[in-house]
Amino acid sequence: MPKHILIVDDDTLMRRSLAFSLEKAGYRASTAGTGEDALALVRRDPPDLVLLDIGLPGMDGLDALRNLRREMAVPVIFVTARRRELDEVLGLELGADDYVTKPFDTDVLLARIRAVLRRTQATAVTPEMPVETLTVGDLVIDQAAHIVTVKGEVVDLAPREFDLLTALALEAGRVLSIDELLARVWGAEYVGEPQVVYVHIRWLREKLEADPQHPLHIITVRGVGYKLVA
Repeated sequence: MPKHILIVDDDTLMRRSLAFSLEKAGYRASTAGTGEDALALVRRDPPDLVLLDIGLPGMDGLDALRNLRREMAVPVIFVTARRRELDEVLGLELGADDYVTKPFDTDVLLARIRAVLRRTQATAVTPEMPVETLTVGDLVIDQAAHIVTVKGEVVDLAPREFDLLTALALEAGRVLSIDELLARVWGAEYVGEPQVVYVHIRWLREKLEADPQHPLHIITVRGVGYKLVA
């Protein structure tokens, strides 16, 4: 059965064009012009992934994502014409799985959709995998429960932050390059986009380090990458 993609955008031409491209690529596409309509459609016909424009009339994309997260754990890719990093960062902090900026190449968007769906499917089978706890000094990662503690205190991490920290912990003490982290956490389609890693490393340091400006856990190795140390 083809994956169902919901397109939420107030631009009628954009909706039609995207729906055509998605259906040509083998997906089932449905569309909504407002956040309110999208939420109603989600309840009636749950999608496998949502393409969500930030600049919607009425309920904007950020509010739509907050409401959507209360309904179901569907992956979301923000589609936005706003190029300011703030919008991109806000979207990711709220739980969006990815973002693309307009204008975009349809092939690039399709690659992003495949990558997000692949990660979602991999996450769905995680409970059947062996339970594993990673310990690096006073940092403990319970992969099965998706819980991170530092000195016994639980640290609240977003899904992608958790995945990035786990990737570093699996090879604690070893330097992982930016491209290695992109390929392991985001997928090969993201190699060459280091800003995504920089932002998430900053967020992790703000949550894990006593002094984020002078980190003791997540160390930068200039010109190479990052490593997690005890």
